Amino acid sequence: MKIFIILIVSICTASVFAKELSMKVAVISNGNTTIFKLNNSDASKELYEQLPLQVKVENYSTNEKIFYPPNKLVTVSTPKANAKNGTLVYYAPWGNVLMFYKDFGSASGLYELGFVESGKEYIKTLSGIIEIHKVEN
Repeated sequence: MKIFIILIVSICTASVFAKELSMKVAVISNGNTTIFKLNNSDASKELYEQLPLQVKVENYSTNEKIFYPPNKLVTVSTPKANAKNGTLVYYAPWGNVLMFYKDFGSASGLYELGFVESGKEYIKTLSGIIEIHKVEN
């Protein structure tokens, strides 16, 4: 009986842990949806807790779209980014989130939040006010 109870508790704990690890967000613009799967970093969790959002997206350079979340993110336990097409990144010095639609690489202050899971082709066409919300698993 003890083994059975331990097994049930282990399964429940693993289920909660797996759900916590699968944070996904939808970015909606111009009738298109892009889904990003977030990593389990502090910055990703903080961004996730600020959702849903309606924010202005802006062009920056020739390879990314940016937006500013309401609150800056803490980068403790957040990996440095090596941004490629489809990477979701936080730029700590400015407090903005970047969505890359072309490869970039790394730079000081860039932290990885996650990667695109679907709709990568829509990142380049994001414009105006975008909606960002949690995707329920």
